[in-house]
Amino acid sequence: MPYSPEGATIAVLIPCYNEAATIAKVVDDFRRELPSADIYVYDNNSSDDTASIARAHGAIVRRETRQGKGNVVRQMIRDINADAYLMVDGDDTYPAEAAADLVRPLLEGTADMTIGDRLSNGSYGRENDRAFHGFGNNLVRFLIKRIYGFSFNDVMTGYRGFSQVFAKTMPVESAGFEIETELSIHAVDKRWRVHEVPIDYRDRPEGSESKLDTFSDGLAVLRMIGSLFKDYRPLALFTLFAALFVLLGLIIGIPVVVEYHQTGLVERFPSAMLALGLVSTGLLCVACGLVLDTTAKSSRKDYELRVIEAYEKYPLPELHDSE
Repeated sequence: MPYSPEGATIAVLIPCYNEAATIAKVVDDFRRELPSADIYVYDNNSSDDTASIARAHGAIVRRETRQGKGNVVRQMIRDINADAYLMVDGDDTYPAEAAADLVRPLLEGTADMTIGDRLSNGSYGRENDRAFHGFGNNLVRFLIKRIYGFSFNDVMTGYRGFSQVFAKTMPVESAGFEIETELSIHAVDKRWRVHEVPIDYRDRPEGSESKLDTFSDGLAVLRMIGSLFKDYRPLALFTLFAALFVLLGLIIGIPVVVEYHQTGLVERFPSAMLALGLVSTGLLCVACGLVLDTTAKSSRKDYELRVIEAYEKYPLPELHDSE
């Protein structure tokens, strides 16, 4: 059923690169489900007719010349003001029928980020037969669970909603497809309210090709996790490094110590020096982690103050549901 709450502005964000085969249907579907929304298509240097087709179907079309989905999302958030944002790919794999369920919690103030979950009902596994995609999603979910203690059902979905405060305080650093991972980690690290909505995913229609490279984009995602882990949880990261260095130092150094107690001599002097160097490096890692952890906590406090200011600047709309 169409969702058109009075008193609120909704922006549908569609980053696109060569989606001429599907963009008309995507724009039409979201126009039907969210009649009062502004639909933005950001063309990311397409070589086909994506932009002209989207414009002909009533979308607001803009161009982002910096290649990569993360670059597009960053510019969208900078350019557009709305009470709620709904981001969706232009490949017609995500159902517009779920739009209301993703937007409503944002406008009612019960969620800060909503996620279109493709995995809970098994639709992604049935529709997507590309090797390693499911494995990559599961790996990232596992790492986030281990690092941050939060369990996502689907961490790499491209179907998401954001509140205005979340969007305007989100520091997008990604250039490419790792943007979904960055959004997810930012949300759990900053304790935003996350609400997942199961959706029926469908694979790309014939004539539409995926731009995702499983291996190169997968490595970019893992690099992003490592970078954010360093920024958000430096003490945990450097403690892990410290433990590895100290363990290696003990493995190498204990036989030297045993030999010294038995003979009174240090015959394997290079091993002793290596063990000492490894243990010292481990202790240095702990010291670095403590310093960076203090910096991260200070940054988190500053961020919380910015969020408070953002709530004052972007208050929730007073809704009059005309559904």
